[in-house]
Amino acid sequence: MFDILVYLYETYYRPDACPEPAALAKKLSAVGFDDVEISEALVWLNDLTAMAGEMAGVEQAATAASTGTRFYVEEEQDALGTQAIGFIAFLESARVLSPLQREIVIERALALEESPVNLGKLKIIVLMLLWSQGKEPDALMFDDLFGSDEEQAPRLLH
Repeated sequence: MFDILVYLYETYYRPDACPEPAALAKKLSAVGFDDVEISEALVWLNDLTAMAGEMAGVEQAATAASTGTRFYVEEEQDALGTQAIGFIAFLESARVLSPLQREIVIERALALEESPVNLGKLKIIVLMLLWSQGKEPDALMFDDLFGSDEEQAPRLLH
């Protein structure tokens, strides 16, 4: 599924450049992706778009200046792992993610039902969220999001 998401990110500069789901499924199949993976990716992407749309209706100004701390319940800690939580905190402190976007990333990561979430997959989730909202991270942040996990020392929560 994540190979498809990366392919979409690299192939379609903007989400509105993507064809309708049925046509997109045919294109992805023609490129060589498996039908089951295509279906999973399209459902996951549709859920991301729906959640981002719901959050867009929430008052942005009230959360933009948020200085609160996000506490993770035990289930979230177990599912995300310390690397993912640390990376999410880093992105939020760098103002790449707003509090609302952070919640979308957490929800989409938990939807994977993978424990702990692989840091590479979390980076793809962040990229897909920003892509779906028509936002692009600056060059340094893009390198951090698209760079290899092996190149970097792991971020730890303090």
